Amino acid sequence: MDLIRILIAILLPPLGVFLQVGLGKHFWLNILLTLLGYVPGIVHAVYIIAREPRTA
Repeated sequence: MDLIRILIAILLPPLGVFLQVGLGKHFWLNILLTLLGYVPGIVHAVYIIAREPRTA
């Protein structure tokens, strides 16, 4: 299941983070990073998916 979330995170980083942690601080940080640059949003999303246990 994490593989699917990582693929989603590459296409739409905030959606990947949302599926992992919900509407928390990591989601809003990822929105900001994605707006500032697509690659930082992807890196953050993959990091969150790899590190965080699923809470949503």
